Amino acid sequence: MGASLTEIYESRVAAGELRADPAQHAVLPLLNDLRQWLQEHSAKRRGLLSGFFLKAPPAPGGLYLWGGVGRGKSMLMDLFVAHLDIAAKRRVHFHAFMQEVHHGLHAARQRGVEDALQPVAEALIRDLRCLCLDEMQITDITDAMIVGRLFEKLFAAGVVVVTTSNRPPEDLYKDGLNRALFLPFIALLRDRLVVRELESPTDYRQHRLEGAQVYFHPAGRSGAAIEAIWRDLTGGAPGQPLQLTVNGRRVDLPRFASGVGRASFWELCARPLGPADYLAIAGAVRVLILEDIPQLSAGNYNEAKRFVTLIDALYEARVRLIASAADVPERLYMEGAGAFEFERTASRLHEMQGAGWGA
Repeated sequence: MGASLTEIYESRVAAGELRADPAQHAVLPLLNDLRQWLQEHSAKRRGLLSGFFLKAPPAPGGLYLWGGVGRGKSMLMDLFVAHLDIAAKRRVHFHAFMQEVHHGLHAARQRGVEDALQPVAEALIRDLRCLCLDEMQITDITDAMIVGRLFEKLFAAGVVVVTTSNRPPEDLYKDGLNRALFLPFIALLRDRLVVRELESPTDYRQHRLEGAQVYFHPAGRSGAAIEAIWRDLTGGAPGQPLQLTVNGRRVDLPRFASGVGRASFWELCARPLGPADYLAIAGAVRVLILEDIPQLSAGNYNEAKRFVTLIDALYEARVRLIASAADVPERLYMEGAGAFEFERTASRLHEMQGAGWGA
C-alpha cells in the first residue's frame, strides 16, 4: 500500500507544508485503517446492489470527524481521499451533495417513480465504495427527513462514509421542526460511524492568517502572495470546482479545497448571480480568495452591485476574505451611481481585514 497516512502527514510537516498537530496526528490511524480496508476489498463486491462482499468482512461504516472551524478536518479528509487508491470514491461538500440528491428526487418524481429515493440511492451505490462529505450540517426539514433513509441504504450496501462537521451528531438539526423524527438518524450515525472530535485548540486558518496581509493592491503584483496563501491554507491541494445548486440553477465556484474557495471577481460578479447564490457560496466556504477586483464605476455598475451583495453575504457569514484589488477599498468606487452606497462596502472590507475576523 506504500506509505501510511501518518508517514505522508509527517513528511509534509517536515517539508514545512503542514504544521504538526497532535489532534490531527491521532486521527490519521483511523483514516488509514479505512483506506487499507477499502483498497484490499475494492474488487470483492458482488452484485451491483447486493450490499455484500465476497469473502470479506462487513464493510466498516466510516468516520464522523467533528470539531471547531479551522481545526484541519477538511485537510485530513483531502489527505485521505488523495491517497485512497480506488476509483469508486467521491469527495463533495455536504451542501452540494444534498442539492444533487434533491435534483435526483425531482427527476424520479417526474418519471412517476413511487419511491423517488430508491433510484437516487441506487445510482450512488453503483458508483461508489467511499463517500466523503465535508461540513455536514442540517438546517432544513426536508434534508432532515431524507438523510436517514438515504444513509441506511448506503450503509446496507457497504458504502463507507467519511464526513466532517462543526458539531457532534447530537447537535445536528438542533431545535429543528419535528426533530424527534430525526433522532433515529443520529442513532444510526453513532452506530455505524466512529465519532471522533478533533480537539485541537488552534484554529489553523486564523493562526496562519494572524497578522498576515489579506488585502493586496494593486492586484497585478499579488499573484505570488495569493498563491502562497492558497497553498498554506489548503496544504498544497490543487482544488476542484465546487458545484452548488440554488433554486434549480447551478452555481460554480472555480476552485475549492479544505473549506477554502478561490475565484476571480469576474467569475463571481460578471455572471447573473443574486443574493441566494452568494449566500450559498458564503455558506459553503470558510475562506474565500477573491482575485482581480477592478476599479468600479457606472461603466460596470451591475458587476459592482453584485460585488456589494457578495461582500454582504460574506460579512454576515463571517467568512474570511483574501482579496487582490486595483486599489484600497475606499478608492475602488469613487464616482457614479452607487458610489455613496459603496462606502459601507469599503468599511466592511476594512473590517474584514482584521486579525480576529471570522474567529
